[in-house]
Amino acid sequence: MRLKGFYIGRGQRVAALLLLILFGECLWSIAHRPLDANDYRYARCGREMWERPSPVAGYFTTCGNLNGDGTFAYRLAGFPLTAQRLLMLGADHFRKPENKLYANGGLNGTTWETRHELSWVKYLLRLPFCLFAVWLGGGLWWVAKRLFGNEGGALALALYCFCPAIVRYATMPNNEILALWGLYGLVYTAMGVAHALQGPRRKWRPRIVLLTVALGFTAAAHLLAGMIGFVAGLVFFFYLAERRRSYVSQIMVFAGLGALAIVFASFGFRPAPFSYVFTGGSGRFWFSLEAAHRFVTTPANAGILIATVVALAIYVTSRRSRYFGNTAPLVMMLALLPLYTTQVVTAPWLWALPFLFTFIGGVFADALETRQRKLFLLLSGAMVVTQAALCWMSMAGVLA
Repeated sequence: MRLKGFYIGRGQRVAALLLLILFGECLWSIAHRPLDANDYRYARCGREMWERPSPVAGYFTTCGNLNGDGTFAYRLAGFPLTAQRLLMLGADHFRKPENKLYANGGLNGTTWETRHELSWVKYLLRLPFCLFAVWLGGGLWWVAKRLFGNEGGALALALYCFCPAIVRYATMPNNEILALWGLYGLVYTAMGVAHALQGPRRKWRPRIVLLTVALGFTAAAHLLAGMIGFVAGLVFFFYLAERRRSYVSQIMVFAGLGALAIVFASFGFRPAPFSYVFTGGSGRFWFSLEAAHRFVTTPANAGILIATVVALAIYVTSRRSRYFGNTAPLVMMLALLPLYTTQVVTAPWLWALPFLFTFIGGVFADALETRQRKLFLLLSGAMVVTQAALCWMSMAGVLA
């Protein structure tokens, strides 16, 4: 099937089905979890950023330093509520004075105070994060499919869609899922720019702009994620650019300046709160395996753990699996998994998961080209089914 030049084959249909399942998982989780204090905090602070920012305690909202994380999640959580409020006030403006519904400022309070006026607050607040998770899933499938074919892409996406941690973070306001989305896209966009440098100049600019935007939004979500993405992108860029390495430094400097402008814009172009980026300690980190140990020992991740062990064994024992497409995500996963931040609340172990799934998809795609293809097909199917069952049991509260 072709739709306006885009070929829709079996791989695309499988990916669409998996993403639809992920979206359904998110909707089910949102519907079955009531709003809590964290939801209202993101809604309140996000609405203040859009509606009436004011300097408080060195910042421009009553959230103070926002726990040290970025502004992206707050703005994303508050935007649908602010947009709904403005639409309702706009419609009220055209009513006769005696028929106005909000003449006494009924929509000027906090989200809690206006919860009976605003509709679908639970979904408006959480769905944007779900959509970013689905967007990342599509990007993960695209990268894995381009590198490893339909089978590798489908396996990587299936493990992503049935990962309980992904579903949990995709159904609540947080900067982690946004940093996850930005960092993965940033690393592979840098690789894409390196490949584009080998072609005509007219193809450079769109990819460089995309790299700048990816870096800016990643840093707006978490400064540490932006720093890691910049360094990793620079390393991979230099490695892949080959004869065009003289352009790498210039491109990354311009991308860094553009990203800094995006972060400045996320602070409402206010120098005082923007200065907290450099003084708040958001980029300070150290190393610990506690988070990795917790992820590995969680029963709901058993399918992912088995897939990881098998993929690592194949990578170590099979020379054909040790090439750049498999090694790059493995290096990123190993670099991110032991990180933890010392000054702010963050989960770098979560940022490692898309790279882990990409690595698993690539190694298994290699294994499927050997004589043991049927065995690995059976193993892949069993892992996906097992992980799906564990994920749904975890969502239902049956399994931790």
